[in-house]
Amino acid sequence: MEVKEYLDNATDSMELAVEYLDDTLSHIRAGKASAKLLDGIRVDYYGSQAPISNVANVSVPDARTIAITPWEKSMFKEIEKAIINSELGVTPENNGEVIRICIPPLTEERRKQLVKQCKGEAENAKVSVRNARREAIDGLKKEIKKGLSEDSEKDAETEVQKLHDKYLKKIDELFAAKEKEILTV
Repeated sequence: MEVKEYLDNATDSMELAVEYLDDTLSHIRAGKASAKLLDGIRVDYYGSQAPISNVANVSVPDARTIAITPWEKSMFKEIEKAIINSELGVTPENNGEVIRICIPPLTEERRKQLVKQCKGEAENAKVSVRNARREAIDGLKKEIKKGLSEDSEKDAETEVQKLHDKYLKKIDELFAAKEKEILTV
């Protein structure tokens, strides 16, 4: 039973690392408009911080534009201020009814910066997967002292290594897909 627990814990940790990477990469802009770009931006809404999607309707009418329609007129200034202060690097346009964000095409230099940022996120995910592998193997080695046979421990270690390799491959695939998306003009 102990061996299965270590394998399950390692699998869970590695899966979480991949899911986190996938979520993080989806928030990095690749020259196309996406409502997800606004997910990390919070606005002051009656004294608490709320995501823009909780105080306005967010839509993507075309590949270069995000349209935000606040549900209350008082939210226009708050939303604009939050977007300007964010790391998005764009200036919103307000016509009194809709806030529009035009996503400019990325420069070659900015594309390289974004790929570098994605590579860093992928590396962080790989470190998390390696840590999960190390923890599982350390735990299995401790189980030998509690009576687990060395053969069982070696088999389990091989399983952990297979999991490690599988999740590193997933991370590389996610990064390669995002890199291609960013570098496609």
